[in-house]
Amino acid sequence: MNGNILDNQVLWTGLLGWFLAQVLKPFVEYTIKRRWNWGLWFSAGGNPSSHSALMTGTTLAIGLYDGFSTPLFALAVAITMIVVYDAAGVRRQAGMQAARINRLFEEIFAGHPITDKRLKEVLGHTPLQVFTGILLGAACSLLMYVVWPPR
Repeated sequence: MNGNILDNQVLWTGLLGWFLAQVLKPFVEYTIKRRWNWGLWFSAGGNPSSHSALMTGTTLAIGLYDGFSTPLFALAVAITMIVVYDAAGVRRQAGMQAARINRLFEEIFAGHPITDKRLKEVLGHTPLQVFTGILLGAACSLLMYVVWPPR
């Protein structure tokens, strides 16, 4: 068993998916909203989901390099499902609740009456952002498998 982390094809594949997702976020934001937000390079949220890209890329790479019938691949699928669900579900809802709480405090401190108007803020990931991250991670895995085949 080789102990050199630099030879870990699965690790580098997952990190490539994560890195590309982070790099692409400001450009996708500009394409959609016509404004630059360079802070997206260093933040969670946005399109594509770097969490989904990292986990999908890692999971598919495990299948490609080590086999789809291994217990490790099964574990990777389970963890990926949790991360993707969390990115699109739990974290998104938590972000929406945080936005409402922030707005509540702003209105209280500004002396305005509290309204029941629905907030338009969205934090976390939309299902489209998660899906884009999944596609990016899968593409990175397939590309790396072709460029850096198993030994």
